[in-house]
Amino acid sequence: MPLWLPEGLVCGVDEAGRGPLAGSVVAAAVILDPLHPIDGLDDSKKLSAKRREKLAEEIRRHALAWAVAEASVEEIDRINILQASLLAMRRAVLALSVSPTKALVDGNKCPELPCPVEAIVGGDGKVASIAAASILAKTTRDAAMLALHAQYPVYGFDRHMGYPTRQHLQSLREHGISPVHRRSFAPVAQLPLL
Repeated sequence: MPLWLPEGLVCGVDEAGRGPLAGSVVAAAVILDPLHPIDGLDDSKKLSAKRREKLAEEIRRHALAWAVAEASVEEIDRINILQASLLAMRRAVLALSVSPTKALVDGNKCPELPCPVEAIVGGDGKVASIAAASILAKTTRDAAMLALHAQYPVYGFDRHMGYPTRQHLQSLREHGISPVHRRSFAPVAQLPLL
């Protein structure tokens, strides 16, 4: 079933990286151009990494406006992951070069915005602009995690992107936690620093 493309200057908003034990949470906001439809948009989790990268290029080239923002590990630990996700979403929407008339957000919680905002559960599989935002957020966050892997190779961020896999938890026990780990997350909280 094709995804719904809202009319007018409506932005889709989504985030990537709420579940990992390390790295920032990244959000994106996208206003698509109905005159330049992008084939193959879908929830980023349903797409291969190669397909996401190709679509991300198309979104950056053809969208009316797009922006990516993040909330840092320090912010996540200070205000909690939900509030940090909402903060990253707000930053992404406010960074758009075109002011949206409305924002459609994936999930069931809305950031505070200067325009009307609506939460849509499973929106990244229903609304084209939210799917586009999910793709930009995921590809941006994955690139950031690959950069962190170069700094902290013992954790294997290039394989699990910071998610709590068995291998990641094992390397945390062996090496302690790095400055990019979220100390407020349970598996990390009881471990020593690197």
